[in-house]
Amino acid sequence: MCEERRRALEAVAEDVLSCKRCPLHATRTRAVPGEGDPCARVMFVGEAPGYNEDLQGRPFVGAAGNLLNEMLKVAGLNREWVFITNVVKCRPPNNRDPAEEEVEACKPYLLRQLKVIQPEIVVCLGRHSARVLFELAGLRFESIMRARGEPRRLTVSGLEILCLPTLHPAAALYNPRLRNLLETDFRTLARLTSTHREGLERWF
Repeated sequence: MCEERRRALEAVAEDVLSCKRCPLHATRTRAVPGEGDPCARVMFVGEAPGYNEDLQGRPFVGAAGNLLNEMLKVAGLNREWVFITNVVKCRPPNNRDPAEEEVEACKPYLLRQLKVIQPEIVVCLGRHSARVLFELAGLRFESIMRARGEPRRLTVSGLEILCLPTLHPAAALYNPRLRNLLETDFRTLARLTSTHREGLERWF
């Protein structure tokens, strides 16, 4: 089953790498489809690639990625056990917020990844990914500070998932006071995963 999912994700990645659905294809160095375990129980969805991600074609490899790796340890997870992607697969110039047309252009890729992986838990890193997941579930999203740390059952294209919104790691880098909130949310994630497993090895 995992090999079938891996092939399906590779097909999504190929489409992302050749995508010209929005103007970002003209300014990107490399598209960033995402990476990780095709049978992951936990999926992380960020906003969009940054400078380092654009160069390497991998998600969360810069400073925010280093902090995410630290937070994964807080949750008792390894990066190899999860799948990491972004709502928008190409870097917006100067790391600006993604435009709505860019989000809409990339939504089908995210939906395909969700359907292939079928994660039990989706961690939304930041307001953009949380808004997209909520809207795909037909719910209104107000703010990340109100939503963060509160698990929500969502139905997205027939897929039942537990969504945990939290802050984007970059926010905690720019405002160190937010790091405690981020850690708190990842400790919540640790509790959520512990209810689904009997030891990490079995669950993953």
